[in-house]
Parts: sequence; C-alpha cells; structure tokens
Amino acid sequence: MHAMGPIQLIVIAAVVLVLFGKGKVSSLMGEVGKGITAFKKGMNDGAAEPAKDAETAEAAPAAKDVTPVEDKTKG
Repeated sequence: MHAMGPIQLIVIAAVVLVLFGKGKVSSLMGEVGKGITAFKKGMNDGAAEPAKDAETAEAAPAAKDVTPVEDKTKG
C-alpha cells in the first residue's frame, strides 16, 4: 500500500469542507488544539506530582474491610 500524496490530501480536505463547512471545520480544529494543549499541560503536571503523591500515600489510612458478614443465627 502506498502513502497518500498531496493530491489525495487536497481532495480529502475539499470533501471535508464541502460536507461540514468552513465554520464547523475551524471550530473543530480549535477544539483539537485546546485538547492537545490541555493534554500537554496534564502530562507536565503529572510529571511534577509523584513526590506529592508518595507523601499522601504514606499519610493515608489503611483500607477498611466492609465485606458483609453472614448472620449464622438466621436459618
């Protein structure tokens, strides 16, 4: 299978513009850009937090067992 050339990309872009319109495509691309920016920010924030998470994990109380116990008096 071969890679898509510039002519194929232009045809696809023209079809998308005809189907969705210029306004819809531009707003969609704006949302994609915001999503990428938020993802990168989250990745950077996540890389800085492991030390904080380790401190809170040590201070957190142990998990409590809440499994229901069968009543043996009922028969």
